[in-house]
Amino acid sequence: MKKIYVLSAVLTAFFLQAQFTVTVQTPADFKEQDAILYTLNGSKDIIASKEQSKNNVWTFKYPTSYSGMMKIYFPNTNNTFSFISENKNVSVKLVTENNKVKDIIYQDEANDLMSKSQEGSQKKELILPALTQIKEYYKENTDFGKALRTEINRLSGGLNSVDQAQHPFIYYYNTNYSKFLSADSSKKVTQDDIVNFLDKSSDLLETSSLLRPILVAYLNTGGNTNVGASVDKLLDTLKVETPRGQTVLSELIDIFDVYDMNEFKIKYLNLAKGLKCTINDRLASTIKSNSNVEMGATFPNNKFQSPVNTTAKSIYDVKADKKVIVFWSSTCSHCESELPKLLEKYNELKGKNIQIVGLSLDTDKDSYSKKISVFPWINDSELKGWNSSYVDTYNVHATPTYFILDANNKIISKPDHVGDVLEYFKIK
Repeated sequence: MKKIYVLSAVLTAFFLQAQFTVTVQTPADFKEQDAILYTLNGSKDIIASKEQSKNNVWTFKYPTSYSGMMKIYFPNTNNTFSFISENKNVSVKLVTENNKVKDIIYQDEANDLMSKSQEGSQKKELILPALTQIKEYYKENTDFGKALRTEINRLSGGLNSVDQAQHPFIYYYNTNYSKFLSADSSKKVTQDDIVNFLDKSSDLLETSSLLRPILVAYLNTGGNTNVGASVDKLLDTLKVETPRGQTVLSELIDIFDVYDMNEFKIKYLNLAKGLKCTINDRLASTIKSNSNVEMGATFPNNKFQSPVNTTAKSIYDVKADKKVIVFWSSTCSHCESELPKLLEKYNELKGKNIQIVGLSLDTDKDSYSKKISVFPWINDSELKGWNSSYVDTYNVHATPTYFILDANNKIISKPDHVGDVLEYFKIK
């Protein structure tokens, strides 16, 4: 009987241990305490855990099996870096300067190999064509000519020769990137090829970061006149009642949103809302973020972080007949041309008791502060860029994005451009 108890204790201890660990080390002068570990589902980052530094070392214990892309985000210094897991321990050393990550040293075999593989692939796509062109101008028997041809031969082959048994994720990523997304793919891929791949692929598809670009490639392969037929064909094969089908449906809705293909977004969003089966988390989040900003919906409140030009604590605390909410960034070229036009008409808008609330997706505090110094309206930012809570809550895919609210914070218009904002208020 005693042996059974001992065995039970050993098994319990085993299951309480991490499946693998992620260890990150930074220099002592890197001023950060918190770090967040993310996994990937399609194109969505999913929070896995949060840890605090112990002598500038973060150790994440991941409890289950996971192979795919991962990310760590330092929220206070706004640094992010990505890496892969093959369900084995990961070790990373960061080189930093002035609280910014300058270099990433991967100390585990899988990430070191993946890093070198991706570097080689980029050189193959971007540099190989140029080297091939200039080789004719150098004789083969010169030192430079020999080195040039050696590099051409190296880049021309062997970059994807990864042992599938030893590195299953790297093999999966490289093979399918080369087949479906590489510019120098030797064989033209058909829609049927992509449908079959999406249908038959392992779960590595969702964690690989390949899903969205392959879906875009699929739509492009079908041509603009066949979008609806192409999507219906894909979803009929995958079945929207399945987790894979729902994740693909969610990605497609977001793609249509990004590319302003509103007719298709509405069609497939309605399909998603009408499903009677159990909805997976990925599709549920897409439905929720879109429902938050539907015409007539009450705009979700946002508690300000460090607002300027107001004493209000949140969007709901701002009292006005109408509000214009604009999501923008100091690095956005369209914002650069549109927001000055809003500035020109600000006094007219203010005279009609219309308040403007700018919510920035900036990351650099100095750039943000410099820009808002000339904007007299309410400004605020989490300074987390696309890691900001704004993105999911308000379904923001691009900047600038505008919403017009009534006095009760109901959405009464979703202008596409600043001209539409001014036209709504009959300001010329």
